[in-house]
Amino acid sequence: MWGMTKLLGTLMLLVGLGAMPTSAQSTHVVRLIANAAKDDYRFEPASVAVQPNDIVVFQIASGGPHSVVFESAGLAAGVRSAITSALPRRSSDLSSPLLTAEGTDYRMVVPRIPAGRYAFYCLPHRAYDMRGQLVVR
Repeated sequence: MWGMTKLLGTLMLLVGLGAMPTSAQSTHVVRLIANAAKDDYRFEPASVAVQPNDIVVFQIASGGPHSVVFESAGLAAGVRSAITSALPRRSSDLSSPLLTAEGTDYRMVVPRIPAGRYAFYCLPHRAYDMRGQLVVR
């Protein structure tokens, strides 16, 4: 019994000192750009390497409205559900709300999903091939 009490006390001390590992969290900014005069429709950068729990900030730089919609083809049900749940104020499965104001930020926390490439696009500019990808490591 004394050994268990000592072990619990040591663990509590380590937690209190911050010695327990925490998951790293990075923030990645992706700018949404549309300029009809230059026929320029893109996510910048178009490919973002992330880890689960990282934050992705989609920032409207120009030419709204915009949205972020993840491709559903080939997604397992659990992955689809995790991505959908990670999108706040979503308009439907795998889809952000319509983002209209320049300078607007839309944030998502990358869910715990298998490593791989997850394609997304801007629905209002889909015909202009405005696409990107989340590369989960």
